[in-house]
Amino acid sequence: MRSPLFSLTLSVLLVCMVGWLLVVGRSLLLPFVIALIVWYMINALSHVFGRIPIGRWRLPGIVALLLALSSIFVAATFVLDIVTVNLTQLAQDAPTYQRRLEDLFNQASSHFQLNDPVELKDLFPDSIVPRMVTAGASLVTALAGSASLVFIYVLFLLLEQSTFDRKFQKLFTSPERARAAFAVREEINRSILHYFSIKTTVSIATGVLTSLVLIAIGLPYAALFGFIAFLLNYIPTIGSLIGVIFPSLLAVVYYDTLGPFIAIATGLGLIQFMIGNLVEPRLMGSNLNLSGLVIMLSLAFWGAVWGVVGMVLCVPLTVMIVIVCARFEASRPIAVLLSQTGEIGLKDVADPTAAP
Repeated sequence: MRSPLFSLTLSVLLVCMVGWLLVVGRSLLLPFVIALIVWYMINALSHVFGRIPIGRWRLPGIVALLLALSSIFVAATFVLDIVTVNLTQLAQDAPTYQRRLEDLFNQASSHFQLNDPVELKDLFPDSIVPRMVTAGASLVTALAGSASLVFIYVLFLLLEQSTFDRKFQKLFTSPERARAAFAVREEINRSILHYFSIKTTVSIATGVLTSLVLIAIGLPYAALFGFIAFLLNYIPTIGSLIGVIFPSLLAVVYYDTLGPFIAIATGLGLIQFMIGNLVEPRLMGSNLNLSGLVIMLSLAFWGAVWGVVGMVLCVPLTVMIVIVCARFEASRPIAVLLSQTGEIGLKDVADPTAAP
């Protein structure tokens, strides 16, 4: 019989090894993880299309799947084109904004009559604005470059998804264990679908409202900042803050007065506050059952491991960990610590590894 200390040591070593593999295999794992997200979105959208009544009949499964695949492909192409055009224009205008930012620092030093004027290069590296734009363009280029690999992964997932249930059932030695495992999978699927459905809806609303506010005030690249707000809204807490900071900083260097800057910062701040603190919590409810501190720690961990993609996925990944840990006697304390209330619904689903 193994001692508790040996089991604890083995668990710590296993966690460290998995973490090391996640970091080292990042370039190989990220395209597949993105493909899994796209595959999941296609199936979810296909399910929605299949439930839409058309007279007395509904769309066949294959037609709904093809329609979902086409919709996501068209939407991704459209968004990528808009972002590429806006980033190209922003890259051309970046030197102008750099000079404008340097002038603002000189004006501030003169206004406060500083003996040793503060210059932009004292706080940031030279050509900080062009470098930021170049980094954004490089990210879009990298995503576009990996799109073909992601597409291949998605294609094979769609072709083989009819065999997934049969293979999953064969992993277990008894029907009782298989049913318990399918129930755990269904709970994970239900929680993640609930999260992504609501998060996508409020993110689209945030992106559209952000673009409308910037268009009304006259700030350029409104579509780009709307897309950034949409994407960053998936990142808990800090995403909404960054979504307000970027266009507000551009307003400082684009306009000669502080009026538009105040209007943009106030308008976007109100949008983020209303959606993030009033609308989204009412729609999301308490289904996720995650501690706020755990979400922030998960954000830091997955962000360090997988960058922006890890930040976007930190909540669903943590939800999966809680649900799975809650089903095993040895790992239930972990689920309790990660949860918000300590209630993890242990009576709903049996332990998949328990003896029948």
